Amino acid sequence: MKKSIAFLFLLGLFIQTKAQFIERGEIEFEVKTNIKKTMGNSAWGEMMQDKLPNFKTSYYTLKFENNKSQYIFNRWENKESLNEMFRSSDEKSEWYTDYNTGNYIMNKDVFGSSFQIKDSIYKIDWKLSNENRIIAGYNCRKAVGKILDSVYVFAFYTDEITIPGGPCTIHGLPGMILGMTIPRLYCSWIATKVTPSDKTTTTPLTEGKVVFNPAKAKETIIEKTKGWMDNSDPESYKWLTMMIWNVLL
Repeated sequence: MKKSIAFLFLLGLFIQTKAQFIERGEIEFEVKTNIKKTMGNSAWGEMMQDKLPNFKTSYYTLKFENNKSQYIFNRWENKESLNEMFRSSDEKSEWYTDYNTGNYIMNKDVFGSSFQIKDSIYKIDWKLSNENRIIAGYNCRKAVGKILDSVYVFAFYTDEITIPGGPCTIHGLPGMILGMTIPRLYCSWIATKVTPSDKTTTTPLTEGKVVFNPAKAKETIIEKTKGWMDNSDPESYKWLTMMIWNVLL
């Protein structure tokens, strides 16, 4: 009888410990992108086909605390396999989101041009499903959302991490996104580890020399790539559209 009571006490203590919510820490994400599918059959893509691996795999760190998050590049899985042009955007991009004020700011690099995008965080309409999976040791629930008018996001979030954030600018679920796929960008994100911490600090990004809102950033990209492709070529237009989506993500 005493053994049974002791067992139930320890079981209850274990469940209570597991149920504690995490408000501060770091998450490592593995990000995998199919480069060749991203480039498509555009003239630009055809020219680069022989110089590219099928995939690029990178790792990012998401720091979170006090309802704020910072998402930054960490390392490549195989840096040597990538041309610098396909690395610089990842390495120089950085996101900072303050869910208390409802604003975000991100640093971006597009073919050597660096600028910042600042705006209020946009609303994503999510639909929750009953599908679940375990990611990095956390029970996650599936949700489907839509961004940039027509781009679907398939995400898995855990309510054990209280901040409603995720990689890049994706947010708005009742907890942290630990897994995510955006098929139209041929890209996936998966948390490889979660490290709770009392010392993690996020650092707001300093004001950049060139600051745009999303609409101005899109206009600048279109202007910068003018003359690179035949506007009548559907594949070139598709490639340009995907590049804009990636910059605004």
